[in-house]
Amino acid sequence: MAATNRLVLGPLVGAIDQGTGSTRFLVFNAKTAELLSHHQVEIKQKFPREGWVEQDPKEILQSVFECVEKTCEKLTQLSIEVTNIKAIGVSNQRETTVVWDKTTGEPLYNAIVWLDLRTQSTVERLLKKIPGRNKNFFKGRTGLPLSTYFSAVKLRWLLDNVEEIRHAVAEGRAMFGTVDSWIIWSLTGGKNGGVHCTDVTNASRTMLFNINTLEWDKELCQFFDVPMSLLPKVRSSSEIYGLMKSGALTGVPISGCLGDQSAALVGQMCFQDGQAKNTYGTGCFLLCNTGPKPVVSDHGLLTTVAYQLGRDKPACYALEGSVAIAGAVVRWLRDNLGIVKTTEEVEKLAAEAGTSYGCYFVPAFSGLYAPYWEPSARGIICGLTQFTNKNHIAFAALEAVCFQTREILDAMNQDCGIPLSQLQVDGGMTNNKILMQLQADILCIPVVKPSMPETTALGAAMAAGAAEGVGVWSLNPGDLTAVTCERFEPQINPEESEFRYARWKKAVQKSMGWESSEASTNGNGDSSIFSSLPLGFYIVSSMVMLIGAKYITGLDK
Repeated sequence: MAATNRLVLGPLVGAIDQGTGSTRFLVFNAKTAELLSHHQVEIKQKFPREGWVEQDPKEILQSVFECVEKTCEKLTQLSIEVTNIKAIGVSNQRETTVVWDKTTGEPLYNAIVWLDLRTQSTVERLLKKIPGRNKNFFKGRTGLPLSTYFSAVKLRWLLDNVEEIRHAVAEGRAMFGTVDSWIIWSLTGGKNGGVHCTDVTNASRTMLFNINTLEWDKELCQFFDVPMSLLPKVRSSSEIYGLMKSGALTGVPISGCLGDQSAALVGQMCFQDGQAKNTYGTGCFLLCNTGPKPVVSDHGLLTTVAYQLGRDKPACYALEGSVAIAGAVVRWLRDNLGIVKTTEEVEKLAAEAGTSYGCYFVPAFSGLYAPYWEPSARGIICGLTQFTNKNHIAFAALEAVCFQTREILDAMNQDCGIPLSQLQVDGGMTNNKILMQLQADILCIPVVKPSMPETTALGAAMAAGAAEGVGVWSLNPGDLTAVTCERFEPQINPEESEFRYARWKKAVQKSMGWESSEASTNGNGDSSIFSSLPLGFYIVSSMVMLIGAKYITGLDK
């Protein structure tokens, strides 16, 4: 029986899917795209100060090793030979920045996660060097505005603030990379000859990469004062980078690499101009394939490299709308407010409410991304009454994800000129049927979800399996497996949808202008009114006077 299974299955391809919330290793049949087995490990996020988000690069790496080994054990239990795995692809959270010592293999600081806001003062300082303080000054080269979001600013902060990193740079020991670079370098040997590389999709999220020439840009590196010697070599998204050097898959080539949102675009098979997908993960990311030429947005979207499926193949580009907080808002309801014990309970609470009852939630925990790019915004819940309860807040949280998607879809339609007739979706949150129906209602177009939702990992596997020298996965349109889908049709009238959307937009305006990089902080990095001596003295003296007055009044009675 086992021999028969092996004969039927043919070549397999594995995919490391390293996201913000978890790491997974998944194995697919290269001929049918069927998911055979996987293992998942949750990753801890650290919040050492307000607005700071970090992860331990060693924990990330250990989770990759664990997922690979556990998945291989599961395959063996299914009588599937792990020797059938012919290639491995990597998909990763983008922009998250790692600096490590190439002589010891040790990280020199925690990974600064893409959501992190500590660099706002760095952004303000850099803006002063730009004519007119124009945050879009480099958009023609990078496709990106100057923002806390992208890797160059995080790397600049590390160089400015971490002495150990400055020493390592001076001594030629430091390496920089996004999470894909850290994983590939470590898996291909690490300090013993590991391959220091990245792919065009991840490089395009650093603000150091010229998306027109597909090379690191010397002038951008000079602007950010980043030594080019730190940077990984940029490769295509589909070629053999190196071989696994340890574990159950020793000797298997790593031959695919895509930032997670590009991987999902490939996994959804959006290979034609105008095809788009929306991924609901920690954040929410809508990408539309614009073909072999970059299109610059006039409505707050990013221009990014979608993929380059072979070193001799042309790069394809995409317009992207990025929302910082999507699944993260559900995690916040669980971990911070404690109104649910599991993320799945949020769907149940929302279903019991059936409406937000006029409550609107703007989860601008990390400012607002597309289309506003407003770092001063902070999260608000408004429209509360005595009737509002946790069910309404849960509903409002899910509705917020849908409203944010509506905003970036509107921007996308204006840039592309042809409105989308339906929205292809993927990501962990798409298992929430209330969310998917809400999304269709708020967009007033159908939402289409593939029955196999692991499109991010699938995209990385497709790139790896199709690489020259591997050749077990055909990307010819006629050979791609047809995908079965679940479809959600709008169920409310457009007038009601527009009314709710207008109220949401009003709430968004209320969320802006809460923070500034100039806010005074105490020694712990926390804003405090008492850090201003005159103001602190005034408040304390006023309190003393008030207490004294009450005391005297009491004596008079």
